[in-house]
Amino acid sequence: HPAPEEVPGSAMDCCFPCLGAKKKRKPPAPTEKPQIPPAADNKAKPGCSSSSTSAAAAARQDSLSEAKKEFVLSNGSEHRHIAAQTFTFRELAAATNGFRADCLLGEGGFGRVYKGYLESINQVVAIKQLDRNGLQGNREFLVEVLMLSLLHHPHLVNLIGYCADGDQRLLVYEYMPLGSLEDHLHDPSPDKPRLDWNTRMKIAAGAAKGLEHLHDKTNPPVIYRDLKCSNILLGEGYHPKLSDFGLAKLGPVGDKTHVSTRVMGTYGYCAPEYAMTGQLTLKSDVYSYGVVLLEIITGRRAIDNTRAAGEQNLVAWVSCRFVFCYGPFCFFLLFFFIPL
Repeated sequence: HPAPEEVPGSAMDCCFPCLGAKKKRKPPAPTEKPQIPPAADNKAKPGCSSSSTSAAAAARQDSLSEAKKEFVLSNGSEHRHIAAQTFTFRELAAATNGFRADCLLGEGGFGRVYKGYLESINQVVAIKQLDRNGLQGNREFLVEVLMLSLLHHPHLVNLIGYCADGDQRLLVYEYMPLGSLEDHLHDPSPDKPRLDWNTRMKIAAGAAKGLEHLHDKTNPPVIYRDLKCSNILLGEGYHPKLSDFGLAKLGPVGDKTHVSTRVMGTYGYCAPEYAMTGQLTLKSDVYSYGVVLLEIITGRRAIDNTRAAGEQNLVAWVSCRFVFCYGPFCFFLLFFFIPL
C-alpha cells in the first residue's frame, strides 16, 4: 500500500491522561480525527486526582463517539453498538509468549501477525501487531476497528478486540487455521495437495458473498478497496472470509456515483479508472474481484516479475491471450470454466 494518511494529534494524549492533570486540556478541534481509546484502567494513577482521571475517561469516550458518527453504519434510525473488546499489551504479549518467533504466522508492510491463546476468553486468536513505522497508521487502525465491529457476516472475518496501550496498536481476530488463499494458490506446502476445482469455486463464491454484503446489505454501502488473495482467509473446510479493512471507505449515497479519495490499494488489483481519477465506486471492488478470480482460475499471480515481459501482469496477459473471445463464444468459455 502507499503510505496512508496520518491522523492529526498525538496518540499519547489518548493513552496517558495523567500527564495532563496539571493543565486543563483544550477540546480537540472539529477537524481532528479521533483516536481509539486504550484499554480501561479503573485504578487511580499516582499523582493524579480522581476528577482528572474521570475527565480524561470522559474525553476518550467523547472521542470514540465522534469516531462512531463518522464511520458508523446506520439503518436510518439508531446506531449499532460497538462490541469489540479492549485488551492490554501485557495480555497480548502473554498470549503469544512474548511475541515469540514460533508464534509468527506472517508479516507484511503493516506489521506482523501472531497466533496466540487468550485465557480470559479461552480462545485461540490471531493477533496483528502494527509496525509503528509501517504502512497502516492510526486512521487505518481506527477504521478497521469500527468497520469490523459493525459488520457481521459469515464471509467477513470476526474482530474480537484491540489494544491501544501507549504507542502500541494491535488487533485481535478469530484464528483462521488454513491461512490465506494466496498461500494455497502461490506458496502451497509440499505435503499438501493443490486446491481442486470445486474448492476454488467455493472460495470464489464465498468471497463474492462477503463483497455483496458490503455493497448491497449495508447502509451506506462499504467499498472494501483492498480485495486480493492475501486478504481472503480460510477457515475449516476452506470457508473463506474477507479480512483487513484498514482501507475501507463508506460508499456514495443518494444521487452520488462515486467518492473522491487518495488512490490506495495494491498494484495489480487496483481498477484503472480509480487509479487514474481517484474516483472510487463499488465497481472498483468488482474489478479487484475479477483479478482474484483470474488468479483462482489460472493459478498465476496478479503481478509476477519472474515471468517474461509480456506475462508479468495477469490482466494484460489474459486480455492478449483471449482477445478473441468476444461475443457468444465468450459466454461459452465463462460457463465452461465457471459452472453456476
